[in-house]
Amino acid sequence: MTFDRADFSRIQVSLLAAILMVAAGAALAWFADRQHVTSIRAEAAARAQLNEFEGKLKQVRSEESEIKQKAALFSNLRARGIIGEEQRLDWVELIKEIRDTRKLLDLQYEFSPQQSLEKGSAGGYAFKSSAMRLQMKLLHENDLLNFVNDLRSKAKAYVRVRSCNLTRIPRSTAASGETALLGADCELEWITILPAKGAT
Repeated sequence: MTFDRADFSRIQVSLLAAILMVAAGAALAWFADRQHVTSIRAEAAARAQLNEFEGKLKQVRSEESEIKQKAALFSNLRARGIIGEEQRLDWVELIKEIRDTRKLLDLQYEFSPQQSLEKGSAGGYAFKSSAMRLQMKLLHENDLLNFVNDLRSKAKAYVRVRSCNLTRIPRSTAASGETALLGADCELEWITILPAKGAT
């Protein structure tokens, strides 16, 4: 079968329509591909933004939790009397109460003047320390441990043991009743927290 000019003129319109349809199809395919690439980029950008928001939300929640913990700790310290002026009279009464309750044999102590623990302040607060020299005669070491634990749980201060030396006391053959077997010579720190000068 052969085509001549007359045949070509008859299919010219159909051929042109086919070429236009192929071109339109190619254009649509290119446009669809561009739209697909654009949507992938938009999805990636949205996911990155979502991840950023989730990271910020996690950080905010972490900071909120930390603030709640610090607020609880602050409330606990304030309730225990650790925040504020030192209460030496209360400390003396507490020591006497523990001595009487625990029936300790002999207890001598002396407080030094209050000093700052550090230069400046931390977060608007200044840490103060009062050293205490403590000398006790003990039946056994638990007397000392119980005394210190009672101080730590009841004192209106944070009580820290800086040093403690135990020595054995020679037994006296003439002594009767309960006699001390150990001597303790300790240094404790009573720490309180005060608002720094100028802090609100």
